[in-house]
Amino acid sequence: MIFNSFQFILIYPFLFLLYYAIPASWKTARNVFLLVLSYALYICWKPVYALILLAVTLSTYYTARMLKDSRHRKRVIVTGTLLSLSPLLFFKYFNFINDSIAKALMHFGIDCHLPGLNWAVPIGISFFTFQALGYLFDVYYRKIEEERNFLTYALFVSFFPSIVSGPINKASSLIPQIRNLRPYFDYPKAVEGMKMLLWGMFMKVVVADRAGIYVNFILNHYTSYNGSTCALAVLFYTFQIYTDFAGYSLMAIGVGKTLGFDLSENFRRPYFSYSVTDFWRRWHISLSTWLKDYVYIPLGGSRCSKARNYFNIIVTFLVSGIWHGANWTFVVWGLLHGLAQVVEKMLGQQKCNYGPFGKGVKILITFLFINFTWIFFRMPTLSDAWKLTLKLFDFSQPLGLTIDIPSVSFSLFAITLLLIKDVADEFTNFRAFNSRHVAIRWGTYAIVLSSILLAGVFGADQFIYANF
Repeated sequence: MIFNSFQFILIYPFLFLLYYAIPASWKTARNVFLLVLSYALYICWKPVYALILLAVTLSTYYTARMLKDSRHRKRVIVTGTLLSLSPLLFFKYFNFINDSIAKALMHFGIDCHLPGLNWAVPIGISFFTFQALGYLFDVYYRKIEEERNFLTYALFVSFFPSIVSGPINKASSLIPQIRNLRPYFDYPKAVEGMKMLLWGMFMKVVVADRAGIYVNFILNHYTSYNGSTCALAVLFYTFQIYTDFAGYSLMAIGVGKTLGFDLSENFRRPYFSYSVTDFWRRWHISLSTWLKDYVYIPLGGSRCSKARNYFNIIVTFLVSGIWHGANWTFVVWGLLHGLAQVVEKMLGQQKCNYGPFGKGVKILITFLFINFTWIFFRMPTLSDAWKLTLKLFDFSQPLGLTIDIPSVSFSLFAITLLLIKDVADEFTNFRAFNSRHVAIRWGTYAIVLSSILLAGVFGADQFIYANF
C-alpha cells in the first residue's frame, strides 16, 4: 500500500484510531501493533520478501549483540556486514555484475554469461538495509549501545512509514522514541503531520505524476521529438524526481508525526542550492548523512591531504551512484556529482560569498548542472543518455513543442505553485500553512486539497525511489 493511493486514504484513519485505542501506558502493545502493521503492509506487496526484511533484521541484531563481548570485533563486524548486505547485493546487483563481466570477457572470445534473475527487487531493500547497517556501525564505533529488546529493534528496521523510500533514520534518534512512552495523543504534532501529508500528496499526485505523464511519453520515444520538446521533458523530470521523492518523504514524516514519532528530515528545497556541495546538504539528507558518517569519514574525510580528500569525495559519490541503481548510468551520475564537488573545492566555490546577485547566478548554474545530470539518472543506458544530450543541442530541427499544449500548461501551473511555496519558505518568513490568519491558513488548505482532488493522478506507479 502506497501513500498516494485511495486504499491508503481509506484505511489509514482506521489504523490511526486502532493505534490510539491502545492506552499510552501499554507501550509494548503499541509497539507490537506497529510491528505487525509494518510487516502486514510489507507482505501486501510480496509475502515471501518479508523473509528478506526479517533476515536483515536478525543478522544486524545478533551481530550487534556479539560485538559487545567479542575480542575479534573487526571479524564480527565484517562478517555481519557481508551477511546483511548479501540480499541487497544478490537481488539488486547480480544481473548487473553478471552482464558486465560477460560483456568484458566477450572481448576476449570467452562466453561465460550466467542465467539472469527475473525476480523483482524487494521493495525498499536499499533503505532498510542501510538503516540496519547504520545501527550496526554505530554500535561498532561505540556511538550507541546495542539494543537488547528485539521487538524494539525489529520495529526500528521495519517502521512502515519509512521502509519503502526512507528517510534512512539514525538509530540514536528513532530507537529512543520507540523505547519511551508516547503521549496518548499529541494534537500539535498530529496537525503538523497532517499538513505534511497534504503538501506531500500535492507534490506527488499533482506535480510529480502529472509531469510524469509527459516525461514518460517523450523520453521513452525521444528519437521521435525535437530538441525543444525533449528539453522540456528533461526539465519536467527534474521537478518530477524532486516532488516524487520529497513528496513521499513528507508523507512518511507526516504519518510518523500523527503516530507521535519524529523522523529524519530528508529535503530542504534542493533546487535553491548555490553549489553541488550545498545540493547534497539539501537533497536526500538522510542518505547524505549516512554516506558521510559511514563512507566519507572512515575513508579519512577532509582530515587528510587534498589529493586524498578529493579521492574520498569521488569514492563516496560512486557509492551513492551504485546505491541508486545497478546500471552504469547511475555510476556516471554519481561520478559527475563527485567530480563537480572536487572542482568546487579546488576553485573554492563550495561556498557563496558573492552577494544576492552572485548567489542567484550560482543557484542557476547549479540548477542547470543538476538538471543535466538527471539525464543519466533517467535514461536506461549511457548510449540513450548521450543521444538525448546531443538532441538537446541539435538546432537543425524546428523549435517549438510538438505535443498537447494544455497538458503542458497545467503541469507548468502546478510547478509554479510548488515554486511559490518553496521561494516563500526559502527567502521569507511567510508560511501559508502556519499563518496566524485563519482565512489564509484554511484558504491554503482548500486550494491544495481541491488541486489534489481535481487534478491529482491517482493509481499511478509506485514512488520512483521505491525501486532503489
